[in-house]
Amino acid sequence: MAHFEIKNLNFSYPASKGRKALNNINLNIERGEYITLCGKSGSGKTTLLKHLKSVLAPHGTMTGEIIFEGKPLAEADLREQSSKIGYVMQNPDNQIVTDKVWHELAFGLESLGMDQKTIRLRVAEMASYFGIQSWFHKNVSELSGGQKQLLNLASIMAMQPTVLILDEPTSQLDPIAATDFLNTVRKINLELGTTVIITEHRLEDIFHASDRVVVMEKGEIIAADTPRNIGAFLKEEKNEMFAAMPTPVQVYYGVENDLTCPLTVREGRNWLSEIFEGREVKTDKTEEKTLPERKDENPAILLKEVWFRYEKDAPDVLKGVNLEVPKGTLFAIVGGNGTGKSTTLKSICNICKPYRGKVLIDGKRIEKYSSAQLFKGNLAMLPQDPQSLFVKKTVKEDLGEMLDSGVDNKEEKISEVAEICDIAHLMDSHPYDLSGGEQQRAALAKVLLTEPKILLLDEPTKGIDNFFKIKFAEILDKLKEKGVTVLMVSHDVEFCAKYADIVGMFFDGNIITANTPGRFFSQNSFYTTAANRMSRHIFKNAITNEDVIKLCQMNK
Repeated sequence: MAHFEIKNLNFSYPASKGRKALNNINLNIERGEYITLCGKSGSGKTTLLKHLKSVLAPHGTMTGEIIFEGKPLAEADLREQSSKIGYVMQNPDNQIVTDKVWHELAFGLESLGMDQKTIRLRVAEMASYFGIQSWFHKNVSELSGGQKQLLNLASIMAMQPTVLILDEPTSQLDPIAATDFLNTVRKINLELGTTVIITEHRLEDIFHASDRVVVMEKGEIIAADTPRNIGAFLKEEKNEMFAAMPTPVQVYYGVENDLTCPLTVREGRNWLSEIFEGREVKTDKTEEKTLPERKDENPAILLKEVWFRYEKDAPDVLKGVNLEVPKGTLFAIVGGNGTGKSTTLKSICNICKPYRGKVLIDGKRIEKYSSAQLFKGNLAMLPQDPQSLFVKKTVKEDLGEMLDSGVDNKEEKISEVAEICDIAHLMDSHPYDLSGGEQQRAALAKVLLTEPKILLLDEPTKGIDNFFKIKFAEILDKLKEKGVTVLMVSHDVEFCAKYADIVGMFFDGNIITANTPGRFFSQNSFYTTAANRMSRHIFKNAITNEDVIKLCQMNK
């Protein structure tokens, strides 16, 4: 018996003017299956997942039927859905409801009215299974993003659900925490037989593990098949979704060969070894970026020995940060959750005031700027949570409030930035009805309307698809050409490797190293790209898919 049967499901949001978010969806999900749902931002992935749990289903017009374990989902009461259908959201903070770790683990069980003995046993079991013992008694506020997401998963698994739905659960996690989290999800699927339905933009860790991959486009399912067949289908159809495929798949189809398509980095490594077995390899690397030359002018951003803590008796978050960002460059900062990256951005725009050290913007101490001078056409920040920027009922109104009423060609400026950020078709939508990626693009449009000289970006590629990432990189290039300086905090290693001018590593409250992407990523084992891990035994400094493909073709 299928776990879920989705029959002719259609759905439209209230303000969509008849445009369907889901269009004639038909899908059967068997017990114990691992299903990966992928597609562009706004293709309907999150909307579909939310319909699989009645309490989360968005407001709008729905037709069709969803059968859960043999009976209509609408007939399963709240208790049954709460215990059997687990749901992990994108943002861990949106799901946590208590102040202590142990209480969060017990909360769902208490809500189901279970006895104390059962609660204690299940909480202890989950804390042990997920390795939570060392922070069991901590306050939730003390946890990193990765720990919060793991706590969400453990809290849900304590209720022993038969199906686990995950909506981009690693979008706010660093690469190492994300891999650990997704490995845990896979373990749950294999060992407990829990059905897993997951949507992710970062497919490296889940594509190969999927029983089936379901591809969505404009609210429709265009393909549902095994991972290898999906890769071949998307390449054959020249579908834009091919750009989201894992590195081994993209490299394989970029090199003429008649071997089997690899799905994992390990398979990719073996595939390359087989291609180059017994052959001498030329490893001339394509042109390497160089660090910008120092000029006499002041750097756009300069931090000297900056120290900061959130409370008087709390430990330091920033510990003597020294940072120099040259004008007109894209400087990317990578590092684990909770190391102080976002706090550094906040200290640059004076939200967090350091108790020691100096922050200089264009050679001038930040305290010497008035708020109007600092934020009007000078400095702008895109925060990690784009929803914090939305204050109006439509995207268009939200963009409009960034411009003074007396501004000439106001409509023209709004249309221009909407076109740049690919949100022109969303102008009449409520910002909260948008997908995570669409919200990110709308927030970016809002920030760009301030025409800043220095742009601070906190996780700007979170939740956006690979196609908009390419467009986003073009936007950043155009801004750099106009002399805009961009400082970006990101977990997106592939994006930083491809587009950043300088990459810095943040660890324990400080930047420990900064270098060009080629030199930075080729020296790392974990904080590096899949392309580098897959090819480093043959090519010395290949860090992007394009590098590997180019070197393979050169050595043909």
